[in-house]
Amino acid sequence: MTRKAVGPAKPRITLKAADYEKLSTLAEAAMHTMPDVAGELAAELDRAQILAEGKQRADAVHMGCEVDFRDDTTGRVQTVTLVYPHEADISKGRISVLTPIGTALIGLPLGQSIDWTTRNGESKRLTVLQLRKPATVESEPA
Repeated sequence: MTRKAVGPAKPRITLKAADYEKLSTLAEAAMHTMPDVAGELAAELDRAQILAEGKQRADAVHMGCEVDFRDDTTGRVQTVTLVYPHEADISKGRISVLTPIGTALIGLPLGQSIDWTTRNGESKRLTVLQLRKPATVESEPA
């Protein structure tokens, strides 16, 4: 058996059942257009603990939550909201789960760190510092 020697073992992640179903469909649909990131998302889903329908861990990153995380390489702290690709808007801090950093964040518990690889192949490590529900959910203009 061969393992990547990127760093320590990845921490356990937890997803609510509804997120797992939607993310599984998203990963499968993106396999042809974005195989690298879709494959990473699928790998994260494969190792996730799936909670019973209607259950959610308040201390784990989930879709739609706002998260403060630290880039452990630079020490820079960022605040982002994890969203589906059609909701992404980097200027508003809304990052897609179908990006390397979004895939690294999904399901990650508060206080945990994870190694991830940028689109240009650079290895990074991030740590989840704080989680919040977004203050408001924006709706599309009519």
